[in-house]
Amino acid sequence: MPQASPNTSSKRFIAAAPETLPTSVPLHTAVLIGRFQPLHNGHMALLHAALERARQVVVVLGSAWQAPNPKNPFSWQERAQMLRNALSKEDAERVRCVPVRDYYNEPLWVHAVREAVQAHVPEGASVALVGHFKDSSSSYLARFPGWELISLPRLGQFDATPLREIFFGEGHASAGSMDAALARLSPQMPESTLDFLRLWAQTPLYLRLQQEWHMLQDYKRAWAKAPYAPVFVTVDALLRCRAKGQDQVLLIQRGHAPGQGLWALPGGFLEQRDSLWQSCMRELREETCSSISEADLLAALQAVQVFDHPDRSLRGRTITHVHYLDLGVQPSLPPVQGADDAALARWVPIADLPRMEAEFFEDHFQILCQFLPVTLAQSEPERQVA
Repeated sequence: MPQASPNTSSKRFIAAAPETLPTSVPLHTAVLIGRFQPLHNGHMALLHAALERARQVVVVLGSAWQAPNPKNPFSWQERAQMLRNALSKEDAERVRCVPVRDYYNEPLWVHAVREAVQAHVPEGASVALVGHFKDSSSSYLARFPGWELISLPRLGQFDATPLREIFFGEGHASAGSMDAALARLSPQMPESTLDFLRLWAQTPLYLRLQQEWHMLQDYKRAWAKAPYAPVFVTVDALLRCRAKGQDQVLLIQRGHAPGQGLWALPGGFLEQRDSLWQSCMRELREETCSSISEADLLAALQAVQVFDHPDRSLRGRTITHVHYLDLGVQPSLPPVQGADDAALARWVPIADLPRMEAEFFEDHFQILCQFLPVTLAQSEPERQVA
């Protein structure tokens, strides 16, 4: 997505070093948006700059309720704790942390951010968005008309990706290697974050995500010499059925990394000689042992929708084609059984999906929300955690 120009008539744009920012304009709330995976000194520089400019700071913690993966290993609660631990007691009392989920849809995400922030801002109070335009991924900073935009110069390391690479790539199972990895990270993050990482590295989740990180690195190396970065094409089957008074959807539990153990739609990569429909039918049968006839499935087909957000998959640019199939009311649910890449296949009541949000692979929960009557849980996040 091209970077949007911040010079719009609906906002005042301030680009200044901290020491030259005008101080005559009263500012009630400064907003800082980030994933903080993990919190590092670049984040802290922006946070302190925000605290200098406003009575309170609202920190928007992105990718909330996402299943842990090597890009987003820490829960929003853990990231809020990192922020609390890195601040003085006085500063922590002026900071509010609000979680916002990924929507893979910018207008929905912007609306959610606004709602989360406004819950902490009195009517008519001034709001400014504090950030640093590092590249096109920062274009979201210009999506909030009505808020001042304070674009600060680079105040340190702003990319957490190389920090996670050290943490997962060099912090092997032995204590000595983890100490060496943390020593490399120490110039880039607060001491409290290092302490958090040291303890977190002793959990089973660290070992699982470290293995997944290495798997993804091997995956990318396999096509690193291609003349162009590959674009992968996949298919997914969203199969719905109403039986015995319940509205249900067919899900599989992934049997392998990435996302081993997470819930997903039955699906996979497009085969060279298959059409999208043929690949969808093949994957559905291979992963769920479905015996529903192709004619019945074709009659149940309601829509095919493309999901192509550039960040939807850690495996690389992956564009999926979701086939929405509604079997309607049936006397009983068609029998299913996990096979091939699926460790398990089962029918899940749609009413149960919200509480499973943090157990879904990639953007599959958001895909379900596109087609099904899913009422989001946690839509009223805890209002004050820092």
